[in-house]
This record gives sequence, C-alpha cells and structure tokens, in this order.
Amino acid sequence: MMNYTPQRQIRTWNEDDRPREKMLNKGIAALSNAELLAILLRSGTRELNALDLAKQLLSDFDNDLFRLGREEVTGLLRYKGIGKAKAVTIAAAFELGRRRKSTSAEKVPEIRSSKAAYDLIHPVIGDLQHEEFWVIMLNNYNRLMGKYCFSKGGITGTVVDLRRVFKRALERNAIHVILAHNHPSGNPNPSEQDRTLTKKFLSAGEILDIRVLDHIIVAENRYFSFSDEGEL
Repeated sequence: MMNYTPQRQIRTWNEDDRPREKMLNKGIAALSNAELLAILLRSGTRELNALDLAKQLLSDFDNDLFRLGREEVTGLLRYKGIGKAKAVTIAAAFELGRRRKSTSAEKVPEIRSSKAAYDLIHPVIGDLQHEEFWVIMLNNYNRLMGKYCFSKGGITGTVVDLRRVFKRALERNAIHVILAHNHPSGNPNPSEQDRTLTKKFLSAGEILDIRVLDHIIVAENRYFSFSDEGEL
C-alpha cells in the first residue's frame, strides 16, 4: 500500500472542496471517483482523511472501479480505517450500481397518449370516493420519472398548491408533466375550476420551461383528456 503523509481533516477545508458540499453546490457529476468514495467512507484515520483514504484504496486497485467493485467485504477490512460498517457500505453501493445497470431502461414506461396516462393512474385513483390530485412526471423522452399525490380532498373537490408541484418537478429535473385527478361522482367532464386550474398550470409551466402535456380526469372506467379535446 502507498504511504501518505498526514492531511488536514476535511471539515477544515474550503467548503467548495469538501466532497459532500461540492456535490450539493455543483452536482454529483462534478465529483471525482475518490470524492464519491470519500462520501461513502465519511471519515478516515488519524493519518489520512476520508479523501486520502479513498485515493489510497483506488490506487491499490489501479483506479479500476470494476476491480474494486468485485472486492469482498473481507478484503476491504484489510485497510486501516475501514471497519465493517464502511466495508458493507462500499459493497452495498457497488451492488446497487450493478442492479441499476441490470434494470433495462426499456422497462420504464413511456407515456405518449392520454390512454397510457389513464392506464397508469386509473388503478390509483379510479375507485376512490374522495378526490385526489396527482402529477405524472416525465423526462424528455416521455419516460416515467414518477407519479406523486399533491392533494386529497372531499367528494366534490380538492385544492392544489402549484408551487409544491413545480418544486418537485424541478427537483426531479422533469421536462414534462401530466396532471390527473378523479371525479368520484362518475362524471369525467371538467368543471370551471378544473379549467381554471389547468390554465394556471400551463402558464406556470411555460415560465419554468416544464411542459404540461395533459390533464386527465378519471371517473370510474371513463376519463376526460384536456389534450384530446383540444383544451390545452
């Protein structure tokens, strides 16, 4: 193993140089492999801070993440400063990476029609006896990034905070959204309040460059699509 001279603790560094703060300020892509590994390690030894311990570990594996990812927990325990908790954390991180890679992007549904949006959301809100307002978030290829409930109300209505919706969309880096709510009455036709709310979402989306593709109203086994009806 390589020898390293004692280094200052990471907490004494400039904030932009600390791995965790750097990730929060500049994004995870700005971090080196050693910095990412240092976040997993969290701390080092009396001689090495977490980043230098990470560099030592990578160096011993010729900076080959594939080789490091194949290392057993018992092998990681050979390093001073890496106990069971850290070794397990590193192994778990690599295993998550392998599982993510094995999950085909093709399995992520594409929402390219009102029927696809209805099929996705109907099992969630179709049989409810109260109103719920959900938002389906999509990437640039209309692949599903997630669906989220933003409001639950009574039999005749629910209130939605646009700020919460677009805050979540920005956090997820969503490019498109589809609005969806149910009408327990069984009548899928939009009310004037539904139309007003849709217009507010459209206006806010234009400002934030997040396109509202549709607003689906689900009622039992029927639905109304603002897009299909030319109301967007």
